[in-house]
Amino acid sequence: MPIKVLMPALSPTMEKGNLAKWLKQEGDSVKSGDVLAEIETDKATMEVEAVDEGVLAKIVVPEGTADVPVNDLIALIAEEGEDPAKVEIPADGGGAPAKPQDEAPKDEAPKAESKAEAKAESKKDAPAAPPANSEAAPVPSKAPPVPKTGSGERIFASPLARRIAKDGGLDLAAVKGTGPHGRIIERDVRAAIEKGVGKAEAAAPAAAKPGAPKAAPAGAMAQGMSADQVKAMYPADSYEEVSLDGMRKTIAKRLLESKQTIPHFYLTLDVELDALMALRKQLNDAATKDKDGKPAYKLSVNDFVIKALALSLQKVPDANAVWAEDRILRFRHSDVGVAVAIDGGLFTPVIREAETKSLSAISAQMKDLAGRARNKRLKPEEYQGGTTAVSNLGMFGIREFSAVINPPHATILAVGAGEKRVVVKDDAPAVVQAMSVTLSCDHRVVDGALGAELLQSFKGLIENPMGMLV
Repeated sequence: MPIKVLMPALSPTMEKGNLAKWLKQEGDSVKSGDVLAEIETDKATMEVEAVDEGVLAKIVVPEGTADVPVNDLIALIAEEGEDPAKVEIPADGGGAPAKPQDEAPKDEAPKAESKAEAKAESKKDAPAAPPANSEAAPVPSKAPPVPKTGSGERIFASPLARRIAKDGGLDLAAVKGTGPHGRIIERDVRAAIEKGVGKAEAAAPAAAKPGAPKAAPAGAMAQGMSADQVKAMYPADSYEEVSLDGMRKTIAKRLLESKQTIPHFYLTLDVELDALMALRKQLNDAATKDKDGKPAYKLSVNDFVIKALALSLQKVPDANAVWAEDRILRFRHSDVGVAVAIDGGLFTPVIREAETKSLSAISAQMKDLAGRARNKRLKPEEYQGGTTAVSNLGMFGIREFSAVINPPHATILAVGAGEKRVVVKDDAPAVVQAMSVTLSCDHRVVDGALGAELLQSFKGLIENPMGMLV
């Protein structure tokens, strides 16, 4: 029996991947741990390793193939004693089998179609732990009703798909499912919402004229213009069309979600850098050098910013939190993401437990993460999660800007350029080096006073940087 090699799920939310390159060819011997192929997601290029030994008998999905669904068969390995030439591709495609729909009990909603969705469901549906000295809220004893078509037939949809459809005012009867046995899953609902299919419409008077605009459902998101509508505004020979890759699609989706669902507000203040720049020079000058004269470390202003923000979150723990739909998650450590620009988009690798790391350790880790980010070699766990983020455009001369929060974070710090400014000190003008920073806050988690407290702590550490060394 040949060993099946399936398209792996490289992150909890991954549904498809691109098979970029085969590193082994048909007829090659493989052993456990050998790298078989490279898989590209919207964020990274990862390697697929063999889990057993044998001979690569059949390559089912050729390299360069895009949008290969997770768990689809991509190759077959002949085991010892098996003739590779006689290995055949299964008639059913050979992917991971799905549990038949009719095996589910009648009164039970169908199970989530993937581990990722099951995990999401468990997080969203789990009752919140009641806060100390408070009464627990009553838990509903009945599950929400299963949707049905107008003829009374049951609509098979995952719980997550039903919830998204309800929030988006979507009629599930108008959605075609692509899950096992035609079940409606999350991606079907999101695609239908984006296309405006099956939107529940407000009741209109019977005498309404044909073609009259119909009211949008309460809480529905505004729909942008279609590609054809945009193109119609410009002469056909005045532009070129650039197809969106997976990264750009993900960035567009997440930032639109952020601005539509997160109530942003912004806090800006100026911080003086003279003491920090002097300390930075002193520390860099003291760095040991190897035989080639290369220093052991070279601290940047951004390294101080990361450390100061991490320590500030420890001093203001209520701001070290993220939004989780029906609750707030407050964290013990400060995991700080740092925006890294790459061709076609950006990554936000995370410095874990940044408050515990030295400035030189942060500097070394950031250089490593940024380098691998530009080559799309980060692992999902290296850029997912975190409690806040830093976006620094100071190197481009940007004085001040407001960054968009990366869900589920509750804050992001936008850092501008350091420059000489005239300020008043002791009732007299003085020249100092300063920069402006803007904290974007999710008002559901961080109120104005709490955000201001966090920024004040950050300002104190930047202007008195010796506090970051003890």
